[in-house]
Amino acid sequence: MALLNRFNYTSPPPLPSFTKSPSTSTLFTFSTLPRNRRLNRKFPSFKLTATLTADTTAGSVSNGGQPKLLLEVKDLTAVISESGQKILNGVNLSIYEGEIHAIMGKNGSGKSTFAKVLVGHKDYEVTGGSVVFKGENLLEMEPEDRSLAGLFLSFQSPVEIPGVSNSDFLQMAYNARRRKLGQPELDPLQFYGYIMPKLEMVNIKADFLNRNVNEGFSGGEKKRNEILQLAVLGAELAILDEIDSGLDVDALRDVSKAVNALMTPTNSVLMITHYRRLLEFIKPTYIHIMDEGRISKTGDISIASILEKEGYKAMSST
Repeated sequence: MALLNRFNYTSPPPLPSFTKSPSTSTLFTFSTLPRNRRLNRKFPSFKLTATLTADTTAGSVSNGGQPKLLLEVKDLTAVISESGQKILNGVNLSIYEGEIHAIMGKNGSGKSTFAKVLVGHKDYEVTGGSVVFKGENLLEMEPEDRSLAGLFLSFQSPVEIPGVSNSDFLQMAYNARRRKLGQPELDPLQFYGYIMPKLEMVNIKADFLNRNVNEGFSGGEKKRNEILQLAVLGAELAILDEIDSGLDVDALRDVSKAVNALMTPTNSVLMITHYRRLLEFIKPTYIHIMDEGRISKTGDISIASILEKEGYKAMSST
């Protein structure tokens, strides 16, 4: 939130060279972006091969050892800030590097709340438990610091940002992360060279960058745009909140293909979904069932088959 308020767009001088560096991720709260500023820069419609780009990968370089514990949640409880209503009732979850976790459950079971609590959403107050991310106490961090540490949240219902183009949003966001890491910023031409492979990964045309963020987008375009942000920013842990909602089969295939392409041995994904069809495209390491604000059951893909045939009642009897 505060991070976005510090965005001041300037054109940096040309950069002589770049070195490859580990990538971290930044989560940006859309409501804090400037709404009345429009930058008139347009990305060219011709295809450009850039000789100077910044190539990043999520996570650190693997030494061939055992996967590291990325996220550890113990007995996490939380309430709605305004009403004090308890909504998380002791969540326990461990995620290691290279794993894909899926959380399923009935409406109101706490799935999306859990995701928002992890990234520090102001509507929720943590009342107990602990969350350790990459060895650090996540609950002591501000939302922007959590994002710079390597968290990314794909919103269930992405909001529109009138007056801010995708190109400006993504370049400012990416350069903010580079500044945090002490790296030189990319100018528009360099950033264009960097983002082109990301557009191809999500099956998005270049003129998409000239449109305002999510303004007038279809449901599928919004979800593609979320994954484009993830591809550009990188993440050790990507939280995807119902990324499959509202997608037809072709769009779901494109989005899933991009998510799979972003997986490395050192990053992880936490998906929230109601439907088995997403799990057919993005294969989870574990599936968790959330019920009444806690994870009640953990298993493999066979859990999804049981749910499809028998519903959530079967989870309480197995």
